[in-house]
Amino acid sequence: MQFDRQLGLVLRARYLLGFCLVTLALLSGHIMAADLESARLWRSPDSTRLVLDLSAAVDHQLIVLKNPDRLVIDISNINLKTAFDQLDLGKTPIAKIRSAVRNKTDLRVVLDLKSLVNPKSFSLKSNEEKGDRLVIDLFDKKLSVSRSVSDIIKTDNTKIVIAIDAGHGGEDPGAIGPKRVREKVVVLQIAQKLDALFDKSPYFQGELVRTGDYYIPLKKRSKIAHGKRADFFISIHADAFKSPKAYGASVYALSTRGATSEAARYLATKENRADLIGGASSLSLDDKDDVLAGVLLDLSMTATLSSSLDAGKYVLKNMGGVARLHKKQVEQAGFSVLKSVDIPSLLIETGFISNPKEARDLSTRRYQQKMADAIYRGLVQYYSDNPPVGTLLSKNGGRVEQSYVIARGDTLSEIAIRYNTSVRKILRHNKMRSSSIRIGQKILIPSS
Repeated sequence: MQFDRQLGLVLRARYLLGFCLVTLALLSGHIMAADLESARLWRSPDSTRLVLDLSAAVDHQLIVLKNPDRLVIDISNINLKTAFDQLDLGKTPIAKIRSAVRNKTDLRVVLDLKSLVNPKSFSLKSNEEKGDRLVIDLFDKKLSVSRSVSDIIKTDNTKIVIAIDAGHGGEDPGAIGPKRVREKVVVLQIAQKLDALFDKSPYFQGELVRTGDYYIPLKKRSKIAHGKRADFFISIHADAFKSPKAYGASVYALSTRGATSEAARYLATKENRADLIGGASSLSLDDKDDVLAGVLLDLSMTATLSSSLDAGKYVLKNMGGVARLHKKQVEQAGFSVLKSVDIPSLLIETGFISNPKEARDLSTRRYQQKMADAIYRGLVQYYSDNPPVGTLLSKNGGRVEQSYVIARGDTLSEIAIRYNTSVRKILRHNKMRSSSIRIGQKILIPSS
Protein backbone atom coordinates (compact mmCIF):
# COMPACT_ATOMS: atom_id res chain seq x y z
CA MET A 1 0.00 0.00 0.00
CA GLN A 2 2.81 2.35 0.96
CA PHE A 3 4.63 1.42 -2.28
CA ASP A 4 1.55 2.23 -4.39
CA ARG A 5 1.18 5.61 -2.70
CA GLN A 6 4.86 6.49 -3.36
CA LEU A 7 4.59 5.37 -7.00
CA GLY A 8 1.51 7.56 -7.45
CA LEU A 9 3.36 10.56 -6.03
CA VAL A 10 6.32 9.98 -8.38
CA LEU A 11 4.09 9.71 -11.45
CA ARG A 12 2.17 12.83 -10.44
CA ALA A 13 5.43 14.75 -9.95
CA ARG A 14 6.68 13.67 -13.38
CA TYR A 15 3.38 14.74 -14.97
CA LEU A 16 3.57 18.18 -13.33
CA LEU A 17 7.21 18.57 -14.34
CA GLY A 18 6.39 17.66 -17.94
CA PHE A 19 3.44 20.05 -17.97
CA CYS A 20 5.62 22.88 -16.60
CA LEU A 21 8.35 22.24 -19.19
CA VAL A 22 5.87 22.28 -22.08
CA THR A 23 4.23 25.46 -20.75
CA LEU A 24 7.64 27.10 -20.27
CA ALA A 25 8.66 26.15 -23.80
CA LEU A 26 5.46 27.64 -25.22
CA LEU A 27 5.87 30.81 -23.16
CA SER A 28 9.55 31.17 -24.05
CA GLY A 29 8.72 30.66 -27.75
CA HIS A 30 6.30 33.57 -27.47
CA ILE A 31 8.61 35.75 -25.40
CA MET A 32 11.74 34.98 -27.41
CA ALA A 33 10.38 36.24 -30.73
CA ALA A 34 13.04 37.47 -33.16
CA ASP A 35 13.46 41.18 -33.89
CA LEU A 36 13.58 42.69 -37.39
CA GLU A 37 16.31 45.19 -36.53
CA SER A 38 16.98 46.96 -39.83
CA ALA A 39 16.47 46.80 -43.58
CA ARG A 40 18.91 47.49 -46.41
CA LEU A 41 18.43 47.78 -50.16
CA TRP A 42 20.83 47.25 -53.08
CA ARG A 43 20.21 47.88 -56.74
CA SER A 44 22.25 46.11 -59.45
CA PRO A 45 21.80 46.60 -63.21
CA ASP A 46 19.13 43.89 -63.50
CA SER A 47 18.00 43.06 -59.97
CA THR A 48 17.17 44.51 -56.55
CA ARG A 49 18.14 42.97 -53.21
CA LEU A 50 16.29 43.65 -49.96
CA VAL A 51 18.07 42.45 -46.80
CA LEU A 52 16.27 42.20 -43.47
CA ASP A 53 18.64 42.09 -40.48
CA LEU A 54 17.33 39.81 -37.71
CA SER A 55 18.20 39.04 -34.11
CA ALA A 56 17.57 35.32 -34.77
CA ALA A 57 16.59 32.94 -37.57
CA VAL A 58 12.94 33.00 -38.67
CA ASP A 59 10.49 31.07 -40.83
CA HIS A 60 9.02 32.97 -43.77
CA GLN A 61 6.83 32.57 -46.82
CA LEU A 62 6.85 34.46 -50.12
CA ILE A 63 3.54 35.13 -51.91
CA VAL A 64 3.12 36.77 -55.33
CA LEU A 65 -0.13 38.66 -55.89
CA LYS A 66 -1.56 40.20 -59.10
CA ASN A 67 -3.89 43.10 -59.95
CA PRO A 68 -2.18 45.11 -58.59
CA ASP A 69 1.27 43.51 -58.56
CA ARG A 70 2.51 42.87 -55.02
CA LEU A 71 4.99 40.67 -53.24
CA VAL A 72 4.01 39.52 -49.75
CA ILE A 73 6.59 38.35 -47.20
CA ASP A 74 5.01 36.61 -44.19
CA ILE A 75 7.45 36.21 -41.28
CA SER A 76 6.59 34.12 -38.21
CA ASN A 77 7.15 35.11 -34.58
CA ILE A 78 8.89 38.44 -35.07
CA ASN A 79 8.82 42.01 -33.78
CA LEU A 80 9.31 44.96 -36.14
CA LYS A 81 11.98 47.26 -34.67
CA THR A 82 12.69 49.42 -37.72
CA ALA A 83 10.90 51.46 -40.39
CA PHE A 84 11.01 50.96 -44.15
CA ASP A 85 10.45 54.61 -45.12
CA GLN A 86 14.19 55.38 -44.92
CA LEU A 87 14.95 53.12 -47.91
CA ASP A 88 15.59 54.75 -51.28
CA LEU A 89 13.18 53.03 -53.69
CA GLY A 90 13.91 55.40 -56.59
CA LYS A 91 15.64 53.10 -59.08
CA THR A 92 13.98 49.89 -57.90
CA PRO A 93 10.81 48.09 -59.07
CA ILE A 94 9.33 48.75 -55.59
CA ALA A 95 6.79 51.58 -55.37
CA LYS A 96 6.11 51.27 -51.64
CA ILE A 97 6.80 48.99 -48.65
CA ARG A 98 4.01 48.37 -46.12
CA SER A 99 3.90 46.20 -42.99
CA ALA A 100 1.33 44.96 -40.47
CA VAL A 101 1.17 42.56 -37.51
CA ARG A 102 -0.71 39.30 -38.07
CA ASN A 103 -2.00 36.83 -35.44
CA LYS A 104 -0.43 39.04 -32.73
CA THR A 105 2.99 37.40 -33.24
CA ASP A 106 3.67 37.40 -37.00
CA LEU A 107 4.57 40.15 -39.45
CA ARG A 108 3.41 40.72 -43.03
CA VAL A 109 5.59 42.91 -45.27
CA VAL A 110 4.06 43.96 -48.59
CA LEU A 111 6.09 45.29 -51.52
CA ASP A 112 3.90 47.27 -53.92
CA LEU A 113 5.53 46.80 -57.33
CA LYS A 114 5.71 49.20 -60.26
CA SER A 115 7.23 46.66 -62.66
CA LEU A 116 7.27 42.87 -63.04
CA VAL A 117 9.92 40.85 -61.19
CA ASN A 118 10.99 37.26 -60.60
CA PRO A 119 11.31 37.01 -56.78
CA LYS A 120 13.56 34.69 -54.80
CA SER A 121 14.22 34.53 -51.05
CA PHE A 122 16.66 32.74 -48.78
CA SER A 123 18.07 32.94 -45.24
CA LEU A 124 21.66 33.64 -44.25
CA LYS A 125 23.08 32.47 -40.92
CA SER A 126 24.99 34.83 -38.67
CA ASN A 127 28.75 35.20 -39.15
CA GLU A 128 31.59 37.21 -37.62
CA GLU A 129 30.35 40.40 -39.33
CA LYS A 130 26.55 40.11 -39.60
CA GLY A 131 23.69 38.49 -37.68
CA ASP A 132 20.92 36.36 -39.16
CA ARG A 133 19.42 37.80 -42.34
CA LEU A 134 16.50 37.24 -44.67
CA VAL A 135 17.34 38.10 -48.28
CA ILE A 136 14.74 38.87 -50.96
CA ASP A 137 16.01 39.16 -54.54
CA LEU A 138 13.84 40.79 -57.21
CA PHE A 139 15.10 39.96 -60.70
CA ASP A 140 13.87 42.29 -63.45
CA LYS A 141 11.62 40.74 -66.08
CA LYS A 142 12.73 41.86 -69.53
CA LEU A 143 11.24 41.28 -72.94
CA SER A 144 13.43 38.74 -74.74
CA VAL A 145 14.64 39.59 -78.21
CA SER A 146 15.32 36.61 -80.46
CA ARG A 147 18.66 36.70 -82.29
CA SER A 148 20.09 34.10 -84.63
CA VAL A 149 23.74 33.05 -84.68
CA SER A 150 24.20 34.85 -88.01
CA ASP A 151 22.89 38.10 -86.49
CA ILE A 152 25.49 37.87 -83.74
CA ILE A 153 28.34 36.98 -86.07
CA LYS A 154 27.56 40.00 -88.29
CA THR A 155 28.38 42.28 -85.33
CA ASP A 156 32.07 42.62 -86.10
CA ASN A 157 33.66 44.09 -82.97
CA THR A 158 37.24 44.87 -83.96
CA LYS A 159 38.35 45.49 -80.39
CA ILE A 160 39.30 42.67 -78.04
CA VAL A 161 36.69 42.63 -75.25
CA ILE A 162 37.91 41.82 -71.73
CA ALA A 163 35.21 41.05 -69.14
CA ILE A 164 36.46 42.03 -65.66
CA ASP A 165 34.69 40.44 -62.72
CA ALA A 166 35.20 41.79 -59.20
CA GLY A 167 34.47 38.92 -56.83
CA HIS A 168 31.81 38.89 -54.09
CA GLY A 169 29.84 42.13 -53.47
CA GLY A 170 26.74 43.31 -51.65
CA GLU A 171 25.78 40.97 -48.81
CA ASP A 172 28.85 38.82 -49.54
CA PRO A 173 31.93 40.76 -48.32
CA GLY A 174 34.40 38.01 -49.22
CA ALA A 175 37.45 37.68 -46.99
CA ILE A 176 37.94 40.23 -44.20
CA GLY A 177 41.47 41.24 -43.25
CA PRO A 178 43.11 43.28 -40.47
CA LYS A 179 41.43 46.62 -39.74
CA ARG A 180 38.31 45.19 -41.45
CA VAL A 181 39.72 45.45 -44.96
CA ARG A 182 37.02 43.83 -47.11
CA GLU A 183 37.78 41.79 -50.20
CA LYS A 184 34.70 42.98 -52.10
CA VAL A 185 35.85 46.61 -51.84
CA VAL A 186 39.51 46.02 -52.76
CA VAL A 187 38.81 43.83 -55.79
CA LEU A 188 36.21 46.25 -57.21
CA GLN A 189 38.73 49.09 -56.96
CA ILE A 190 41.36 47.03 -58.80
CA ALA A 191 38.77 45.96 -61.41
CA GLN A 192 37.81 49.58 -62.06
CA LYS A 193 41.44 50.56 -62.57
CA LEU A 194 41.98 47.61 -64.92
CA ASP A 195 38.84 48.52 -66.87
CA ALA A 196 40.13 52.09 -67.31
CA LEU A 197 43.44 50.80 -68.72
CA PHE A 198 41.71 48.65 -71.36
CA ASP A 199 39.34 51.46 -72.30
CA LYS A 200 42.28 53.78 -73.00
CA SER A 201 43.71 51.34 -75.55
CA PRO A 202 42.57 51.51 -79.19
CA TYR A 203 42.83 47.71 -79.38
CA PHE A 204 40.88 46.66 -76.27
CA GLN A 205 37.57 47.27 -74.55
CA GLY A 206 37.04 46.67 -70.85
CA GLU A 207 33.65 45.52 -69.56
CA LEU A 208 32.97 45.41 -65.82
CA VAL A 209 30.78 42.48 -64.75
CA ARG A 210 29.99 44.12 -61.40
CA THR A 211 29.92 47.93 -61.42
CA GLY A 212 28.91 48.54 -57.80
CA ASP A 213 28.42 47.01 -54.37
CA TYR A 214 25.92 44.24 -55.14
CA TYR A 215 26.10 40.48 -55.42
CA ILE A 216 25.88 38.46 -58.65
CA PRO A 217 25.51 34.64 -58.61
CA LEU A 218 28.61 32.86 -59.91
CA LYS A 219 26.97 31.31 -62.99
CA LYS A 220 25.42 34.64 -63.93
CA ARG A 221 28.84 36.32 -64.03
CA SER A 222 29.93 34.23 -67.02
CA LYS A 223 26.51 34.81 -68.62
CA ILE A 224 27.07 38.56 -68.35
CA ALA A 225 30.46 38.08 -70.06
CA HIS A 226 28.70 36.18 -72.86
CA GLY A 227 26.19 38.98 -73.20
CA LYS A 228 29.00 41.49 -73.64
CA ARG A 229 30.59 39.25 -76.33
CA ALA A 230 33.76 38.94 -74.26
CA ASP A 231 36.95 37.44 -75.72
CA PHE A 232 38.48 36.91 -72.27
CA PHE A 233 37.16 36.72 -68.70
CA ILE A 234 39.12 37.83 -65.63
CA SER A 235 37.80 37.29 -62.09
CA ILE A 236 39.64 39.27 -59.41
CA HIS A 237 39.85 38.12 -55.78
CA ALA A 238 41.99 38.41 -52.64
CA ASP A 239 42.94 35.20 -50.83
CA ALA A 240 42.67 34.42 -47.11
CA PHE A 241 44.05 31.77 -44.75
CA LYS A 242 43.80 31.00 -41.04
CA SER A 243 47.49 31.87 -40.62
CA PRO A 244 48.42 35.56 -41.15
CA LYS A 245 51.81 34.40 -42.47
CA ALA A 246 50.39 33.05 -45.76
CA TYR A 247 51.36 35.38 -48.59
CA GLY A 248 51.53 35.81 -52.33
CA ALA A 249 49.48 36.41 -55.47
CA SER A 250 48.20 33.53 -57.63
CA VAL A 251 46.71 32.91 -61.05
CA TYR A 252 44.20 30.09 -61.62
CA ALA A 253 42.75 28.48 -64.73
CA LEU A 254 40.00 25.85 -64.80
CA SER A 255 41.06 22.31 -63.98
CA THR A 256 40.76 19.59 -66.61
CA ARG A 257 38.26 17.75 -64.38
CA GLY A 258 36.17 20.91 -64.07
CA ALA A 259 36.21 21.37 -67.83
CA THR A 260 35.08 17.77 -68.39
CA SER A 261 32.15 18.09 -65.96
CA GLU A 262 31.07 21.36 -67.55
CA ALA A 263 31.14 19.83 -71.03
CA ALA A 264 28.92 16.99 -69.81
CA ARG A 265 26.48 19.48 -68.28
CA TYR A 266 26.21 21.44 -71.51
CA LEU A 267 25.59 18.32 -73.55
CA ALA A 268 22.89 17.15 -71.14
CA THR A 269 20.06 19.40 -72.35
CA LYS A 270 18.99 21.03 -75.59
CA GLU A 271 18.49 24.35 -73.77
CA ASN A 272 22.17 24.49 -72.90
CA ARG A 273 23.18 23.66 -76.46
CA ALA A 274 21.04 26.45 -77.88
CA ASP A 275 22.34 28.90 -75.25
CA LEU A 276 26.00 28.30 -76.08
CA ILE A 277 26.52 31.40 -78.20
CA GLY A 278 29.10 33.88 -76.96
CA GLY A 279 32.72 34.85 -76.71
CA ALA A 280 35.00 34.81 -79.71
CA SER A 281 33.93 31.40 -80.98
CA SER A 282 30.15 31.92 -81.38
CA LEU A 283 29.81 28.17 -81.00
CA SER A 284 26.33 26.66 -81.40
CA LEU A 285 25.44 23.02 -80.79
CA ASP A 286 21.70 23.36 -81.22
CA ASP A 287 21.48 21.59 -84.58
CA LYS A 288 24.20 18.95 -84.01
CA ASP A 289 23.75 15.28 -83.17
CA ASP A 290 25.19 13.91 -79.93
CA VAL A 291 28.45 12.60 -81.40
CA LEU A 292 29.28 15.76 -83.38
CA ALA A 293 28.20 18.01 -80.50
CA GLY A 294 30.51 16.09 -78.16
CA VAL A 295 33.47 16.41 -80.53
CA LEU A 296 32.89 20.15 -81.12
CA LEU A 297 32.45 20.86 -77.43
CA ASP A 298 35.57 18.90 -76.53
CA LEU A 299 37.57 20.86 -79.12
CA SER A 300 36.16 24.15 -77.83
CA MET A 301 36.92 23.32 -74.19
CA THR A 302 40.44 22.18 -75.05
CA ALA A 303 41.16 25.38 -77.00
CA THR A 304 39.62 27.56 -74.28
CA LEU A 305 41.63 25.90 -71.51
CA SER A 306 44.84 26.08 -73.55
CA SER A 307 44.34 29.80 -74.16
CA SER A 308 43.58 30.36 -70.47
CA LEU A 309 46.79 28.62 -69.37
CA ASP A 310 48.91 30.44 -71.97
CA ALA A 311 47.53 33.86 -71.03
CA GLY A 312 47.90 33.00 -67.35
CA LYS A 313 51.66 32.60 -67.78
CA TYR A 314 51.96 36.13 -69.19
CA VAL A 315 49.83 37.58 -66.38
CA LEU A 316 51.68 35.69 -63.64
CA LYS A 317 55.07 36.81 -64.96
CA ASN A 318 54.01 40.46 -64.87
CA MET A 319 52.43 40.12 -61.44
CA GLY A 320 55.77 38.76 -60.21
CA GLY A 321 57.29 42.19 -60.87
CA VAL A 322 54.78 43.78 -58.47
CA ALA A 323 53.93 41.19 -55.80
CA ARG A 324 55.40 38.12 -54.18
CA LEU A 325 53.98 35.03 -55.85
CA HIS A 326 52.32 32.23 -53.89
CA LYS A 327 53.20 29.74 -56.65
CA LYS A 328 55.50 30.25 -59.65
CA GLN A 329 53.16 28.52 -62.10
CA VAL A 330 49.54 28.92 -63.15
CA GLU A 331 47.42 26.72 -60.88
CA GLN A 332 44.24 24.90 -61.84
CA ALA A 333 41.03 24.42 -59.84
CA GLY A 334 37.33 23.83 -60.41
CA PHE A 335 36.15 27.39 -59.71
CA SER A 336 32.53 27.77 -60.86
CA VAL A 337 33.13 31.27 -62.21
CA LEU A 338 35.71 29.89 -64.70
CA LYS A 339 33.39 27.31 -66.25
CA SER A 340 32.72 29.00 -69.56
CA VAL A 341 33.17 26.57 -72.43
CA ASP A 342 34.07 29.15 -75.08
CA ILE A 343 35.65 32.13 -73.25
CA PRO A 344 39.22 31.77 -71.91
CA SER A 345 39.05 32.62 -68.21
CA LEU A 346 41.41 33.29 -65.31
CA LEU A 347 40.84 33.80 -61.59
CA ILE A 348 43.43 36.08 -60.04
CA GLU A 349 44.17 36.13 -56.32
CA THR A 350 45.84 39.53 -55.87
CA GLY A 351 47.32 38.61 -52.49
CA PHE A 352 46.39 37.38 -49.01
CA ILE A 353 44.05 39.84 -47.36
CA SER A 354 44.59 37.86 -44.14
CA ASN A 355 48.28 38.87 -44.22
CA PRO A 356 48.66 42.27 -42.47
CA LYS A 357 51.27 43.61 -44.92
CA GLU A 358 49.45 42.47 -48.06
CA ALA A 359 46.11 43.74 -46.69
CA ARG A 360 47.76 47.13 -46.13
CA ASP A 361 49.19 47.13 -49.66
CA LEU A 362 45.92 46.05 -51.26
CA SER A 363 44.15 48.95 -49.54
CA THR A 364 46.34 51.61 -51.19
CA ARG A 365 45.57 53.21 -54.55
CA ARG A 366 49.18 53.00 -55.65
CA TYR A 367 49.45 49.25 -55.10
CA GLN A 368 46.01 48.64 -56.63
CA GLN A 369 47.15 50.54 -59.73
CA LYS A 370 50.36 48.52 -59.91
CA MET A 371 48.38 45.28 -59.71
CA ALA A 372 45.97 46.47 -62.41
CA ASP A 373 48.95 47.51 -64.58
CA ALA A 374 50.50 44.04 -64.20
CA ILE A 375 47.31 42.19 -65.18
CA TYR A 376 46.83 44.57 -68.10
CA ARG A 377 50.39 44.15 -69.36
CA GLY A 378 50.12 40.38 -69.14
CA LEU A 379 47.00 40.21 -71.31
CA VAL A 380 48.32 42.82 -73.74
CA GLN A 381 51.53 40.84 -74.20
CA TYR A 382 49.57 37.61 -74.65
CA TYR A 383 47.36 39.13 -77.33
CA SER A 384 50.32 40.86 -78.98
CA ASP A 385 51.84 37.42 -79.51
CA ASN A 386 48.44 35.87 -80.37
CA PRO A 387 46.34 38.58 -82.07
CA PRO A 388 42.81 37.33 -82.94
CA VAL A 389 42.00 37.40 -86.64
CA GLY A 390 39.80 40.34 -87.68
CA THR A 391 40.78 42.64 -84.80
CA LEU A 392 42.55 45.99 -84.99
CA LEU A 393 45.46 44.46 -83.11
CA SER A 394 45.83 41.77 -85.78
CA LYS A 395 45.77 44.42 -88.53
CA ASN A 396 48.52 46.27 -86.67
CA GLY A 397 50.70 43.14 -86.60
CA GLY A 398 50.21 42.63 -82.86
CA ARG A 399 52.23 45.74 -81.96
CA VAL A 400 50.92 47.63 -78.93
CA GLU A 401 52.61 50.82 -77.83
CA GLN A 402 51.87 51.66 -74.20
CA SER A 403 52.36 54.91 -72.33
CA TYR A 404 53.34 55.31 -68.69
CA VAL A 405 53.18 58.33 -66.37
CA ILE A 406 56.06 58.48 -63.88
CA ALA A 407 54.92 58.29 -60.24
CA ARG A 408 56.79 59.01 -57.00
CA GLY A 409 59.41 56.34 -56.28
CA ASP A 410 59.62 55.06 -59.88
CA THR A 411 62.92 54.19 -61.54
CA LEU A 412 63.53 53.31 -65.17
CA SER A 413 64.99 49.95 -64.20
CA GLU A 414 61.85 49.06 -62.20
CA ILE A 415 59.62 50.18 -65.09
CA ALA A 416 61.69 48.13 -67.55
CA ILE A 417 61.30 44.97 -65.42
CA ARG A 418 57.58 45.61 -65.03
CA TYR A 419 57.05 45.92 -68.78
CA ASN A 420 59.41 43.08 -69.74
CA THR A 421 61.80 45.35 -71.63
CA SER A 422 65.14 47.07 -70.96
CA VAL A 423 66.23 50.55 -69.88
CA ARG A 424 68.23 50.88 -73.11
CA LYS A 425 65.15 50.19 -75.25
CA ILE A 426 63.04 52.70 -73.28
CA LEU A 427 65.74 55.38 -73.66
CA ARG A 428 66.07 54.74 -77.39
CA HIS A 429 62.31 54.54 -77.99
CA ASN A 430 61.74 57.90 -76.22
CA LYS A 431 64.94 59.53 -77.60
CA MET A 432 66.08 60.19 -74.03
CA ARG A 433 69.73 61.06 -73.37
CA SER A 434 69.77 60.00 -69.70
CA SER A 435 67.86 57.76 -67.32
CA SER A 436 66.80 60.66 -65.08
CA ILE A 437 63.00 60.98 -64.87
CA ARG A 438 60.52 63.30 -63.12
CA ILE A 439 57.11 62.76 -61.51
CA GLY A 440 54.32 63.31 -64.05
CA GLN A 441 56.56 62.67 -67.05
CA LYS A 442 54.92 60.54 -69.74
CA ILE A 443 57.03 57.94 -71.53
CA LEU A 444 56.24 55.38 -74.22
CA ILE A 445 56.93 51.71 -73.59
CA PRO A 446 58.28 49.81 -76.62
CA SER A 447 56.33 46.67 -77.55
CA SER A 448 58.08 43.58 -76.20
